[in-house]
Amino acid sequence: MAYETKKRVVVVGAGVIGASIAFELQRRGLAVTLIDKGEPGRGTSFGNMASIALDFAAGSGPSTWKKMPGWLIDPEGPVWLRPSYAAKMLPWFLRFLAAGRPSRLRAIEDAGMSLSQRALGDFREMLQAIGAAELMTEEGCLAIYETEAEFAADRDHLAMMQRYGLEFEVLSKGAIQYYEPALSPVIAKAVLLPDNKSIRDPYQLVVKLADAAKAAGAIFLSGAVRNIERKGDGTSVVLLEDNSRVEAGSVILAAGVHTRFLAAKLGEPIPLETERGYHTQIMKPGISMRHSMIWPARAFMVTPTAGGIRVGGNVELAGLDAAPDFRRPRVLVRHAQRALPGLKAEEATEWMGHRPALPDTIPIISPSSKMPGVFYATGHGHLGLTYAATTALVIADMVVGAEPPVDMTPFRIDRY
Repeated sequence: MAYETKKRVVVVGAGVIGASIAFELQRRGLAVTLIDKGEPGRGTSFGNMASIALDFAAGSGPSTWKKMPGWLIDPEGPVWLRPSYAAKMLPWFLRFLAAGRPSRLRAIEDAGMSLSQRALGDFREMLQAIGAAELMTEEGCLAIYETEAEFAADRDHLAMMQRYGLEFEVLSKGAIQYYEPALSPVIAKAVLLPDNKSIRDPYQLVVKLADAAKAAGAIFLSGAVRNIERKGDGTSVVLLEDNSRVEAGSVILAAGVHTRFLAAKLGEPIPLETERGYHTQIMKPGISMRHSMIWPARAFMVTPTAGGIRVGGNVELAGLDAAPDFRRPRVLVRHAQRALPGLKAEEATEWMGHRPALPDTIPIISPSSKMPGVFYATGHGHLGLTYAATTALVIADMVVGAEPPVDMTPFRIDRY
C-alpha cells in the first residue's frame, strides 16, 4: 500500500541528525513536525568538531585493548572513567570488548564504511539543496604523529583506509610545514586526508537545515517527548511532558542519547551510553590554520570553525548527570599547543556535550522491532555530522517504503 503523504511525520530531536531527516522528509512532500526540548542545534551538535570524517574506525579491537588500561589510569589520557560510574558502565563495556573480536571487527568496519563511502557526496548534495554549499571547506585533515612509533601504531588504521579505497598521502617531515606552517617541527610525520572536510560552523548548519525544512512547510515544536502510543487506526500519538499530543503516521526517534529512554518505554532497550566530549572554542588563537588536525595518539582534534579555532575530543565516561570536569579541555589545549606552539587561548569558552555511543560503534538506523511506524536514528557516536545526510536519505526511504541504497541489516535495532 502506498504511503499517504498527508500523514504527518514527527521527528524527535533537532540536532544535526534530526534536522537533516526533517529536511529530507519535507522535501519529499511529507508533512513534518520537528520536536526538541531546546532550539535546533543547541545540543550535542552545537559543539562537535565540525569534521566530516570518512575514515571510520571501529572503537574496539586488539590495538584498543592494549591501550585501554593505560588510558584509564592516565589522568590526562584520551579516555577517562569516573570511578563512581564504573559499575554502571560494566555491561556496556563488556559488549564493547565483545565487538572487538577479530571475527566481528571486519563486519563492523564493512558496515561503517558502507555509510562513509557515501557520506561526502550525500553531504554535498544536502548542502546544495539548502543553498549552503559554502559551509563546507575544501581543505582536508592532517593526522599528525610526534614520533615514528606513533605512526607505526596507526598503521592498522591506514591499512583499513587503503582496503576501502580512501585517499591519503603520507607526508615527510619536510613537507608538513608546507601544508600547515603553524605546526611544530617536533611533529615527525603527518598523513593528509584530503576528503575529510570541515564545516565552517556546525551550529549554523543545523539552523539552516531546520530553517529550510520550515520554509518547505515543516512545523517546529519546543517540548520534551515522554512517550509514543499506537492507535487502533495505525497512527501514532506522540505525548509531550506538557500533556499535549501530536498524531503522526510515522515517528523518527533521533534524540541522541536521550533516545534510550523512549526506546525502553517502547519495550526495546538499547545499550546507548554517553561519551562526554569537551571542546575549547578560541576566538583569538594567534595563528591561522588551513586544515583540521587530528592527533591519533592523543585522540583529539583542532579545527578552524565557528569564527575561531576549536580544540576538542577525548572521552569521559560519567553518565548524563555528573557535572562537567573542565580540566579535560584544558589538557587538550596544552596538547594542542605542543603541536601548534603559536596557539594562544584568548577569548576562549569551554563546552561539554553528550555523544550517543553504542558498544559496537555503528549507529542504529532502523524501524522499530516493536511498534510499526516508529524508526530510530541514533547512536552515531563521533560521526553524527559525518553520517547526517546519508542517515536522512535512508530513513526517508524507509518511511516511504523505498529500498535504501545501503544494506541496512547491520544497523537494525534488534541486533543486540
